[in-house]
Amino acid sequence: MKRLLAMVLVGMMALPVAAAELGDDGLHKAPWMRDTFKDLTEDLDEANAEGKRLMLIFEQRGCIYCTEMHEKVFPEPAIASYIEENFFVVQLNLHGDIEITDFDGETLTEKQAARKWGILFTPTMIFLPEEVSGDAPAVAEAVAAMPGAFGKGTTIDMLTWVAEKRYENQSEEDFQRYHARRIQERSNGSFD
Repeated sequence: MKRLLAMVLVGMMALPVAAAELGDDGLHKAPWMRDTFKDLTEDLDEANAEGKRLMLIFEQRGCIYCTEMHEKVFPEPAIASYIEENFFVVQLNLHGDIEITDFDGETLTEKQAARKWGILFTPTMIFLPEEVSGDAPAVAEAVAAMPGAFGKGTTIDMLTWVAEKRYENQSEEDFQRYHARRIQERSNGSFD
């Protein structure tokens, strides 16, 4: 009986991790993502009203790097709760046809916005300040962008760097120096 139980446990550990939930559009859906009308000025106002930072995340159907983030990085409890507590996240589809309204007032599809903003990689996270001029597109207003998939440590460091407004003092410590310092401080191996 013990041998059977051990075989069952070993078999269960060998099962693949459940894939992140996919929406009808083929994009991964996380509980902290917001379904909005994609008017960026309205989204920014709502984020501010909640005391959160607006984060736009471009993804695409079949993106292996998006899958990596949604299966290995975003589910990390510390990362998921940090996003939930600090960010208002709006997902955009690199090849999507849903209309968005940019900060400069231009209405365009998601894929047109991706071209306008120079988005080449998925996932790409774009972090906005609490106030924008309204004279420029979202990417020009961004305080930081994170193109591509990164590990847990880099991701939590970028989220923290933005949420704590460390970008305002880049002459003292830019993101790369902040991240290097955080790696040294995390001697227990968490996130790295």
